Order: sequence, then structure tokens, then C-alpha cells
Amino acid sequence: MIFHDFQSFLRHLEEQGELKRVKAQVDPEYEITEIYHRVISDEGPAMLFENVKGSLFPMALNFFGSMRRVEIALGRHPEEIGANWSALAEALQPPTLSAFFSQKKRLWGLRHMRLVRGRQRPCQELIEKPDLRTLPALKVWPKDGGRFITFPLVFTHDPKNGGRNVGLYRMHIHNPTQTGMHWQIEKGGGFHYHAAEKANQSLPVAVALGADPALMLAAACPLPEGVDEWIFSGLLRQSPGQTAPATQVPVQVPAHAEFVLEGYIPAGIRHPEGPFGDHFGHYSLQRPFPVFEIKTMTRKRNPVYPAAVVGKPPQEDKYMGDAIQMMFHPIVRLMHPEIRDLWAYFEAGFHNLLVVSVEQRYAKEAMKTALSLMGEGQLSLTKFIVLVDPGVDVRSWPEVLRAVAAHFDPAEDFLLLPGVPLDTLDFTSFTPDLGSKMVMDATSGGKAPSTEVPKPDLDPTRLVPGIQAWKLLEQSLLVVQVKGEGRPVVEKLVAAPGLRGLRWVVAVSPDVDLDDQTSTLWGIFTRFDCARDVVFAANEFRGAWPVWRGCMGIDATWKKGYPEPVEMLPEIAGRVEKRWAEYQL
Repeated sequence: MIFHDFQSFLRHLEEQGELKRVKAQVDPEYEITEIYHRVISDEGPAMLFENVKGSLFPMALNFFGSMRRVEIALGRHPEEIGANWSALAEALQPPTLSAFFSQKKRLWGLRHMRLVRGRQRPCQELIEKPDLRTLPALKVWPKDGGRFITFPLVFTHDPKNGGRNVGLYRMHIHNPTQTGMHWQIEKGGGFHYHAAEKANQSLPVAVALGADPALMLAAACPLPEGVDEWIFSGLLRQSPGQTAPATQVPVQVPAHAEFVLEGYIPAGIRHPEGPFGDHFGHYSLQRPFPVFEIKTMTRKRNPVYPAAVVGKPPQEDKYMGDAIQMMFHPIVRLMHPEIRDLWAYFEAGFHNLLVVSVEQRYAKEAMKTALSLMGEGQLSLTKFIVLVDPGVDVRSWPEVLRAVAAHFDPAEDFLLLPGVPLDTLDFTSFTPDLGSKMVMDATSGGKAPSTEVPKPDLDPTRLVPGIQAWKLLEQSLLVVQVKGEGRPVVEKLVAAPGLRGLRWVVAVSPDVDLDDQTSTLWGIFTRFDCARDVVFAANEFRGAWPVWRGCMGIDATWKKGYPEPVEMLPEIAGRVEKRWAEYQL
């Protein structure tokens, strides 16, 4: 089924039993977050809040919060889309006439990658003076800096060549006509603003709130710089996008958008933005970002406002991110024939952990592959890559750990890259947008599997005081729970003779549930800087080459200076508990 607007998608979800209406009045400050948290934890439905306190407009939430709903949005499973693209590209190598003829059905689908002028412009049924106070914007977490627009589609053009970008960037509401524009590094809209500011020009911007689901998903896709997300969305939608000219800025907007905010981002102006409880499960701290000055707002007569909640995994972005990598990883494999599979873990915020299986054709080809991936588009923000053999299921963390146990030797298989660009949301280096990366090569590479295993009666609490709990995973990774500083504990453990058979030891804080894989991966991979917090049992230098030996240790405890993890206020949780029957979810 093809959806040309947001509300037709929501109606179809309701018909399929995938959406529930909430008629009770709800507060956009915290209460909706707590309701959503309980629903997403139970893999529950999308929600349409019809009575949001302080607003005349209903709000939709969690509409991509299951793989089933993503599949409905796309009309097929995302793996089918990726396989189809991959098959087309492979069949056209070489691009002969017979090859094109054999793929005529797939090639015919490319005709949808275009835009057409909408016959109607529902997005401009009403043209109003902007007042963001009328929107049911969320204040998601208790220490957020205010209310945020959390699912905006931001349309910008390159001032040099006119190329378009559609990005998904949070917008902190500063006042009724101004918001922040949270442009992180490696974002297309940010590149457009950089070019405009360099020429001392304001950047025209239009923001659509609520569009067809294919465009909403396309805006989150890691497309190469210069590739138009709106044009690309036609491939997902299997129908061209429908446009309308904005009323006050030279930007085309989705003809069937629920709301459109039109305005400019002036050069040279910054305003404090944040804090905001973000994808890594911690607050991103307040920093200066550009300011979006809104000149007008257009909308449907009866619009629905879209929103999203992020925080500790799992959240709705789990399903969006997994679907996107299912679609795009076959393309990555085409560019790297040696890659058999790859998977970024939502539990670690996607960018913090990537596992890649490689068919090596020469010594250390897997390491070359890792270096290449760390320089490509959004993958360049990857913090930690684990390399494994083709037979290892990259989506299975236990299998990955078994590969590490069998093949990882830090003296030959560990690479550290300090002082490189890092995801803006990563706080572990204490330097915005900069940090360090690492690669762990757990491929066989002709090496004999290790026969060392830790002793069955391993008990780290006997070796080091201060350990509250511990768990040994796949005879490879020892995770210990520590209250207070983790570095001294890690340094003692990696040097302990009884742990020589282990490949790595990680210290985490008490808020990490060692019996839950999602919590454990979140607690490890969002809280350490590779250059600062990784230690080994021993190390030496061969000229300028550092050689690490023995067990690898990581201090992944929460440290002074880190932003706090997001937590809901107990009184809000109690209120939602008391009212739960009213929501009829």
C-alpha cells in the first residue's frame, strides 16, 4: 500500500490493530514519555494522543516502533529492499544490453525517483503567524533544557549548487518563533549552513512536521553527501514525491505535510541548545547551535503532530536503525567484495559498536576493510569495530565473543586511532566532536584458535575488593560491576594471573543490569573513551609501534564530568501507574 501522507499511514495502522487512541488528557511534559516507555518496553502499539494538555492538536508517537510497522510503512520487509538493490547492481556488472533487458522490471521501478507538483496543497490549507506554543511539543526528560520538536524533516539547499538535503535534526524551542537547529557533524543540512555562513548569507529553511512514512524514514537514512533524500524516498514509496512551493522561502515542501515551518537561519548567530536526553541514554549537554527564525507556519485544517522519544535502549530508533541497515548493508557489501555481513548494535547507540565479517584474501585485509569503513559517510562515526570470520553471525553477540576468545591477540590484532572525529553525541573524550576509535581483529587469519580458557571457579571478587557483581560471557569477556572508580579495578584484574585466559575485562557502573544484554552493551559502549579508558596487562614499543599484550581492560564506569543518564521522576512514574487504566492501552 502506498501512503502519500502521515494520516493515511496512521489510519492504516489503526485498521491493522497497530495503533491505539488515547482519549484521556495527557501532559506533554514527562507524562507522555513515561507512557511511551512502558509501551515500547512491551513492544506495544503506535499511539494517537487526542487530548494533549495545552494544545489543540493530537500527537502521534511510536508509529515506527516495531519491525511490523516499518514493514507496513515501506510496503515490504527492509531486507527485501536491500536484496533487490544488490541484485540489480550485481546483474548490471558489466552493464550490457542483455543485462539491462533482464533487469527491466527492477529498472522500471527507478522511475519513481522524482518529484511531481501536487495537484492539491493540503499543507497550506491554513497560513498562520507562527506560534510554537500551539504545538504539543514534548519535554521528554526531567533535565531537558525545554520542549523539543523531535521528529522534524528539515529541508535545505546547498547555496553553491542548489542540491537539496532532508535531515532529521532535533529542534529546541527557544520562544514562540525561534528554535535551535542541532546540526551534528556529518549532517547535510549542517554542510549547507557552513557554506551559507562562509558567504555571510542566511540559509532558507522549511521544516515539515508529519509527512508520508517513506520520506520520514528516508530523512534518517545515511545517504552519501549530495544525494537527495526526497528523490530517494520515491524508491522506498514506489511513487514520486508530491511537492508544493513554500509561501515565503525558496524551498519546495511536501504537499501533504501536516505542518510546515518556514524561515531562515542567519549566519553568525548561535544560542545555547540543550540539554537533551539523547540516543545514547544520557543527556547531551548544552552547547551553542544555529538559530532557526520562523516567519510563517502553514498546516492542514486538522493536522496530526508527529513526535519521537529517545533515551536508553530499546527505543523506537531501534527499529528504524535496524531497518535502515538491512536496506543499506547490501550496498556496502557491493563496494567491499570481501565483506560478508555487518551489523551495528542498537544497544550501543549504533555508532558505538559495529561487527563486520570478512573473507580475507590476503593478510590483514580485514583491518584494511575496517580502516576504509571508518572513512565512509556516517560509518566514519563508528567508534569500535570488531572483525570476525564469515561463519560468525554478526548479529549474535555471544558468537562474536566466542570469535574474540578464539582469535584475538592484542599484540597483533588491536588498532587504536586517537584524536579523530567522533559522533557529536559521544561525551566520553570530554572534547566535543573529537575522540578515539579502536579495531579488534577477531578473524582467524591463519592463526590457530586459542586453547586458553579461564578457570571454571573464576571469582574476581576474591582478586579485587570493591566488585559488587560480575558475569563471565562466552569464556571471553568478564564484566564486573563497580561502585566508584573503575580504573584501579580494571588495572588489577588485567594483571591478575588467574585471568590470563580471558581476552578482555570491563568495569561498569551499578546501574547496568548484567543479566540483560541490552543493558550490558549500553553500559559498556556508551561510557568509555578508547584512548583514555583502555588498558592492557602489558605494553611495549617497537620503534613507534605500540605492542599490547595479555588481557585487555576497559573502564566503562560512569565518570565525573560525564552527563547523567536519563531517568524519569518517580512522581511521574507513580502518576502514570495510577492512571494506566485511563489510557486504555
